[in-house]
Amino acid sequence: MLDPRQPRDRLRGAPPTAAPLLDPPDTPDPGPAPAPAAADTAPPAGPPTARPLPGGPGPGSVTGTGAGAGDRSPRPGARAVVAMLGPAFVVSVAYVDPGNFATNMSAGALYGPLLLWVIALANVVAIFVQYLACKVGVATGRDLPELCREHTPRPVCRGLWVQAELVAMATDLAEFVGGAVALYLLFGIPLVPAAFIVGAASLVLLALAPEGRRRFELVIGGFLLVILAGFLYQSLRAGSWSGALTGLRPRFADTQSILLTTGMVGATVMPHVIYLHSSLSRGYGRATPERKRTVLRANRTAILIALGTAGLVNATMLTVAAAAFHGGSGTYETLEQFHHGLGTTLGTGAALAFALALLASGLASAGVGTFAGQIIMRGFLRRRVPLTLRRLITMGPPLAVLALGVDPTQALVLSQVVLSFGIPFALIPLVVFTARRSIMGALVNRPVTTALGTVVALAITGLNLFLVQDVLLG
Repeated sequence: MLDPRQPRDRLRGAPPTAAPLLDPPDTPDPGPAPAPAAADTAPPAGPPTARPLPGGPGPGSVTGTGAGAGDRSPRPGARAVVAMLGPAFVVSVAYVDPGNFATNMSAGALYGPLLLWVIALANVVAIFVQYLACKVGVATGRDLPELCREHTPRPVCRGLWVQAELVAMATDLAEFVGGAVALYLLFGIPLVPAAFIVGAASLVLLALAPEGRRRFELVIGGFLLVILAGFLYQSLRAGSWSGALTGLRPRFADTQSILLTTGMVGATVMPHVIYLHSSLSRGYGRATPERKRTVLRANRTAILIALGTAGLVNATMLTVAAAAFHGGSGTYETLEQFHHGLGTTLGTGAALAFALALLASGLASAGVGTFAGQIIMRGFLRRRVPLTLRRLITMGPPLAVLALGVDPTQALVLSQVVLSFGIPFALIPLVVFTARRSIMGALVNRPVTTALGTVVALAITGLNLFLVQDVLLG
């Protein structure tokens, strides 16, 4: 069971308003001492009740006890779902980061709609995984890195932290490279100075978070709207969905298509937002099981809406590339070539929409990725660095890649493969912890949920092992 010395709900005593996105970045992490001063910064002391659910019942308003009580928990109202949409859309932006542009459009240009089924399947998996991540936060009042620290041996915990930081670095690489390429396409700014501009813009975006979660969520939601609008415009120009549904039949063409599949899965199921979503959901650790189930219902609907939107964007990326480039005489492998090709085949408006969507993606996912990195360090190591300092440090690898002249699109595709390798290290602990009644209490997974999670983890791990064997021996 959880360490009783640890505060089970860091947001206890919060007033009935939305909790901040993250704890203030410059405050020290709590130590193991039981004194109240050791906790993360919190609102003034108050009764240890859970955060209220807008449009839903207040604490204690749901009756019923026992294992079956959750079946009688009321359905959340529209206001409750809307309240959960903000965190869900923050998480969903990571599913349409610049790495998705590279992998999805490369897949469409090379294979037409053949791999559309990969996007559909990966999106279903992403919805399932993010629901589990949300569930573990709601049930325990802890995020996934904190649970790893409390329930795994120290060497295992340190190993999980190292790989999580590598995944975060791969995410930063995709975001900065994508944003820099977008500025080059829009204004002709060289890539290295453009990367500095992306870094400065991401710092401005991060400055919004301590002032209130809703402001940050609105900005991120605005970026997502720009991405969606850009690709819907391109799709209308290309008529990209005509005949595209033939790509929903699962199949591969060759080894290269399997490599792209791995990158597409890595770009769709994002390890760092598994950690992030568990943290955004942890404000209900002291609520009753019935109330937690109501919260989870609201979150489930919000996740379906937000990640369904992200899945539509990803599918449209692939179909646009398939309609515009597949079977043509040109070579389309880089973001610059995609941009130029869209301008040639669909008009300057489509090229502009592509570049603006890429810029919005890079800026939004940069802020989300930095917050996720902060959660990773705080949870695994009980350490914290200011968000500004962390952003300055994580700018190093992308700047080095651009300064060394590495092809940006190839760097993006490879970064998504790295992300795919990080999925099992986040997903396996998530499945294990949500299957333990000693951790989850009444919200422990049903056997079928644990079985599905195990199948997903094994399938992704097996695909990665196949690629290692192919690269090393083939």
